[in-house]
Amino acid sequence: MNIVVTGFEPFGGEQLNPSWEVARRMDGLQIQSAHLTAHVTAVKLPCSFSASLGVLQQAIQTYQPQVVLALGQADGRSDISVERVAINVCDARIADNEGQQPIDVPVIEGAPAAYFSTLPIKTMVQAMRACGFAAGISQTAGTFVCNQVFFGMQHALAGGQVLSGFVHIPLLPEQAAQRSGASLPSMSVEVLQDGLVCALKAVIESIGDHRADVKISGGTLN
Repeated sequence: MNIVVTGFEPFGGEQLNPSWEVARRMDGLQIQSAHLTAHVTAVKLPCSFSASLGVLQQAIQTYQPQVVLALGQADGRSDISVERVAINVCDARIADNEGQQPIDVPVIEGAPAAYFSTLPIKTMVQAMRACGFAAGISQTAGTFVCNQVFFGMQHALAGGQVLSGFVHIPLLPEQAAQRSGASLPSMSVEVLQDGLVCALKAVIESIGDHRADVKISGGTLN
């Protein structure tokens, strides 16, 4: 089994993006379940409304994955946030790395209003929590490049056999420490990697066992 994990380059004047720092550490990993062994390939995406989807689509064509997990930075998040839904709108608070700042523009003209993740999102969260990681379901991926990638990916893979979805992760401690006057939550790259490996193992185990997602009510899985 092939898994593609994507992360973004830094944006907004920062030197780091936790999504890429984690993804690149996962490159080449072998994740073993009872039934399957999965090989992870990391791909860096530009923080660009015009270029990100093209890079992602090329990676999917090249590596032919059975699972795609896209990662993104989310300032202020305190857990590993598994996203439920992507919406068909770009509404940028700041410009991307090419200076583009689309406002109220569809990701894909004429496409559906939204797509759900096809990953077993509650199984992933349940597994991470069982391993001791802070994790939860998020009901919004925002309207910046993260959501654009999530929506474009789900649109491209709709109706196929590839499982795909998006996870937002907190800042790294060194990023949080640089925010003047702010006390923001953070996680180390080691903790983030271990949590995401736990989540991916749960995904491949659910595939191997042909299991549906767990049925637990509530976005916070209380």
